[in-house]
Amino acid sequence: MNTMPAHTQEQFTQFMSQLKETNTTLDFYCDFAKIGRNVNDIAISLNTLNYLLGKTDLRTAVEDLWRRDSRVFEVLDILIATRESDGKLFLNALGECKKIHSLFNSVDGVMEFLEGTGLDKVFQKPEVHNLVDYVFGVETGLDTNARKNRSGQITESLVVSMFDKAGIEYQSQVSSKTFPEVEQALGADQKVFDFVTKTNAKIYLIEVNFYSGGGSKLNEVARSYTDIAPKINSLQGFEFVWITDGKGWKSAKNKLQEAFSVIPSIYNLTNIHQFIKILKSCH
Repeated sequence: MNTMPAHTQEQFTQFMSQLKETNTTLDFYCDFAKIGRNVNDIAISLNTLNYLLGKTDLRTAVEDLWRRDSRVFEVLDILIATRESDGKLFLNALGECKKIHSLFNSVDGVMEFLEGTGLDKVFQKPEVHNLVDYVFGVETGLDTNARKNRSGQITESLVVSMFDKAGIEYQSQVSSKTFPEVEQALGADQKVFDFVTKTNAKIYLIEVNFYSGGGSKLNEVARSYTDIAPKINSLQGFEFVWITDGKGWKSAKNKLQEAFSVIPSIYNLTNIHQFIKILKSCH
């Protein structure tokens, strides 16, 4: 069995020097398509609620709308950046915990909401003249909280873009059980690989990730891949590939170096073109 390290110290040093501070592109910061859909879903109700803006006798205006269509008040919670699905609670004057959305079952409840949140005063401000525009801003703010969910998919999307541009055929989210020999080799360590691409030479099982910060997760990932890569690479016609990047590896350098000495095919976003070149030459 070959005990030579998969890479030299010089190669590892170069790899570490290439790690990027971020993998985010400009479209990461706000998903305006989703924001637009969320606003459009409630735009009719918001336009109806515009009737309340600037009213000096707010309660009478609320009563007028309530008689016409009480359902329009069901979207009021988005004005304070919450949704019914969030199930947010508040403490009322009696010290009782109540769901915010429960206030929209009566005129008294609506008034308690508007006055308790301060929206009654906001509605008097001349600069607030369209609740659709107001909610677009709220939704944009809420969407920034969704960045964490998007960040895990960014590097995968970058790899997809590179593969597509190079004309590389691939499958996404492929279970190790798809290949009986891999399933047997991994035993209890079954995986769903981010990508699988097949060439005339071999089948590449690919994992992709990016770590901008440190933590125990990096050590776990490096240890896991160090374990499964030799099992996969021992199989005729299969190779494990790890594409990873991010400054977070600075804090887990030792574990990454251990993996680097065991896994021949480790790439980052700087040198991934080398892997793509190999794929194209084998097709």
